[in-house]
Amino acid sequence: MDFDYDPIPLANKTQLTAAEGLARSNQYLENMSSRRTIRQFSDHPVPKEIIATAVRAAGTAPSGANHQPWHFVCIQDPNIKREIRLAAETEERAFYEGKAGDNWLQDLGPLGTDAQKPFLETAPWLIAIFAERYGVDTNGKKRKNYYISESVGIATGFLISALHTAGLATLTHTPSPMKFLNRILGRPSNERPFVLMVVGYAASDAQVPRAATVKKPFGEITTFVEPASP
Repeated sequence: MDFDYDPIPLANKTQLTAAEGLARSNQYLENMSSRRTIRQFSDHPVPKEIIATAVRAAGTAPSGANHQPWHFVCIQDPNIKREIRLAAETEERAFYEGKAGDNWLQDLGPLGTDAQKPFLETAPWLIAIFAERYGVDTNGKKRKNYYISESVGIATGFLISALHTAGLATLTHTPSPMKFLNRILGRPSNERPFVLMVVGYAASDAQVPRAATVKKPFGEITTFVEPASP
């Protein structure tokens, strides 16, 4: 995408009324407030088209210099999922056996997590999200990317929202390190694993930790800076 600045008209200039905007934002809040990270997935199939549409939505996210430094590998193959589970659990065992440290493990206690990750095989889809450390053009020349973590993080948020809107449950899984994903999925060295997204329908007996439903109060996470009163 090497071209000079060439602006085009904004496609959608529809301006909602304040009431319409508030109604839509409240509807979105209600929808996203029902989202929960789960670890008990059903093996019920999820159509590829739903996954593809959600990834397309993620690909519309803003990024530094519009370089879009992300790649989504959508995995349905049970053999690959099995290989990923075995590699992930190796890292997780090291984590829970001391690598994490006492404080981190204590903070994880209320969430009930451990080194066993059966959901990596049960869920119908895994989406490995890679961050592109630098781009490579068709001639093999490197191109610098900007705000990589910020850009990929925003795209990941778009993806979670799109999947939840489609009625799917997700888990953001981040074993450390995750370099095994490059090897298993054949991704190039200029990409680093950012997160492994587990995607599917919730199992009929799925539960969530009570602690995970507790969110910080609005006043604790928000500051408004408004004009002084006349």
